[in-house]
Amino acid sequence: MVDLSINSEKAGSQIIEFLKKTFKEAGFTKAVLGVSGGVDSALVLFLAARALGEKNVLPVMLSYAGLNSKGFKNAELAIRKAGIAQENAKIIDIKEAVEAVVKTDLRMDELRKGNIMVRLRMIHLYDLAKKHRALVLGTENRTEYLLGYFTRFGDEASDVEPIRHLYKTQVKQLAEYLGVPKEIVNQEPTAGMWPGQTDEGEFGFSYSDADKILLLYADQEKTKKEISALGFNNHTVDKVIARLTGNSFKHRLPYIFREKRL
Repeated sequence: MVDLSINSEKAGSQIIEFLKKTFKEAGFTKAVLGVSGGVDSALVLFLAARALGEKNVLPVMLSYAGLNSKGFKNAELAIRKAGIAQENAKIIDIKEAVEAVVKTDLRMDELRKGNIMVRLRMIHLYDLAKKHRALVLGTENRTEYLLGYFTRFGDEASDVEPIRHLYKTQVKQLAEYLGVPKEIVNQEPTAGMWPGQTDEGEFGFSYSDADKILLLYADQEKTKKEISALGFNNHTVDKVIARLTGNSFKHRLPYIFREKRL
């Protein structure tokens, strides 16, 4: 049995203290973050509100699908439940900006379009951070990080990453403990890059399986054979590890030439 349970009280307290210390040392009091309506951004929102105070957290809803989408409604719910004043929240419609870039290449596929969308969101977040003298909070979890499930210079761009050490399963545990609404915690994860897109649909495996396999392979350094012997499907193990190794280059960028001194 693979144990991914955490002490949520301790984990939450440690992250809150980390945020307090980091912002104090950096000389900042305000945080900007994109709120998608998903559990990762909702959790970071709740943690930031407790660490920095609700008035110092500036959530941004960067809409492409429209104001009536499920993601937008869940983002509003998360902001409200975190106790953040409505005047602190900002709504930015990025659809026109995305379409302007898409028009430059009529053969653009959905993945490229999604990457453009994510990078435009990053631009808005950093512009607002500059305006309000704030740091940008990232919302990446350990599962996404290890699998390389992020857009370079897009959703992985941040100043502070408070939950990158937590697997998706653990994110949900902590979110539930802190009072993130159940409809957000339990919804099917999606990056919102195109209609009907889901994380697990792209992966071809579940977060539940991925978290366990990654814990065994990346953290405990078990071999494929050892992992499969624990009862995991061989094909799933291969897919998870192939994605991890195939995207590992993302963690080494940029590649820098080191001049040899003569």
